[in-house]
Amino acid sequence: MIYLIPLLLVLFIILFPGWWVKHTLKKYSIEYDELPGTGGELAKHLIERLQLPVSLEQTDQGDHYDPQDKTVRLTESFYNGRSLSAVAVAAHEVGHAIQDHSKYKLLRLRTQLVKVAQHSEKVGSLMYLLLPLMTVLSRSPVASGGMLLLAVGAMSFSVLVHLVTLPVEWDASFKRALPLLEQGEYLTAPELKVAKKILLAAALTYVAGALMSLVNVWRWIRILRMR
Repeated sequence: MIYLIPLLLVLFIILFPGWWVKHTLKKYSIEYDELPGTGGELAKHLIERLQLPVSLEQTDQGDHYDPQDKTVRLTESFYNGRSLSAVAVAAHEVGHAIQDHSKYKLLRLRTQLVKVAQHSEKVGSLMYLLLPLMTVLSRSPVASGGMLLLAVGAMSFSVLVHLVTLPVEWDASFKRALPLLEQGEYLTAPELKVAKKILLAAALTYVAGALMSLVNVWRWIRILRMR
């Protein structure tokens, strides 16, 4: 029982951010006729107004900005939706495009780290799968321990990516998107207050993933220490 409380606390810390983000985005995704346009229309307007060399597309792969293709992508509900969530998320993704255009260093670093992390996670997963076989074949605790250490190192790249992603997302929401919405007077004062909540949710989208990655690496480090 004494171990149940810390476990429940850890689960709450990991799961609550993700739940809150989804809850907030859904809560303010109700169609709102008072808005002058949809999320896609606002994104297009901002891209043209700021003369950003990027394109705009509708996607089913989640709202994001692709720095490789120089494309802002919005899901159907936010691309065609006339809601506060649609407007705020569109501004957030355009915020990433502004980061790219201004050569924001952390965004560039994250883009490079993602490429490395994609390969390192595959290597780490393969090592975990091969570890029992290598332990039996080599019969050497040192060899299996070294392999496990390399696997943990490879998987740790995902933690680094998330740690870099968090300030990138915060910057996109509150140093790029929010000033655009305030200065452009696209929203009334009460609407802007709600938009700040949505921008916070957009900025915290990857928090749950970051916490899960940390817990995963910590779990494997414990296994390594027990060897």
